Amino acid sequence: MRRTALGGAALLRAFGRRGADEWEEWAERLAGRFRERFWVQDARGPYPAVALDRDGRPVDFVTSGFGHLLGTGLLNHEESALLAARLSAPDLDSGHGLRTLSSESVGFNPYGYRIGSIWPHDTAIAVHGLVRAGFPQAAAQLAAGLLTASAGFDARLPELFAGHGRGAAARPAPYPASCRPQAWAAAASVLVLQSALGLDADVPGGTVTVAPTFAREYGPLTLTGFQIARSPLEITVAADGTASVVAPDGLTVVTP
Repeated sequence: MRRTALGGAALLRAFGRRGADEWEEWAERLAGRFRERFWVQDARGPYPAVALDRDGRPVDFVTSGFGHLLGTGLLNHEESALLAARLSAPDLDSGHGLRTLSSESVGFNPYGYRIGSIWPHDTAIAVHGLVRAGFPQAAAQLAAGLLTASAGFDARLPELFAGHGRGAAARPAPYPASCRPQAWAAAASVLVLQSALGLDADVPGGTVTVAPTFAREYGPLTLTGFQIARSPLEITVAADGTASVVAPDGLTVVTP
């Protein structure tokens, strides 16, 4: 919401419309309210509660939902760093992806639908958020675990699977009645790849950005079959992580 408000303010200002200052002030107030009402603390330090109960008290579980906050503009760098460390810790990072609930929580159940199982799309969202927030190594660690899990399911990730973790078995245990294939899980690979490549396309702005983060860990790598502006896009990542891009005429390739 905060990033959306700031983006809207930028558009208003770019087109000479009124209201940009008000939206920027609203965005700052939103971040302040979140910081005041949601942040709690345990022995390992501060973290945001998963929700507020009906009386406005924070529900202080440690969950994979931290990943959904990263890169939204709601957190400052220090707060993002706290969550990156939490997501990288073994109670959430199972080695096969993120557990939906910390294994140190009293209610943890590796077969619990949202209290310990692993959702591939949930992990992919965290990978993307970590990259956007400036923590590519933490993102690479989670992506590697998801790739390991994928091998255990013949490269067809299910909706979710059990959260025992790599310490219990090299391959994750299936979750009963999990959908496989499943659209969200299939899309997880796309988001992880986008994050690894630092890929961002802005056709109206006339640019396509490729700024590899942890893609070098998969290199050398050549990607074909992409389309942008209804034309082919080809990306090659060398073993040292440098990228070369073949893009349609009229688009400027940005490779920071």
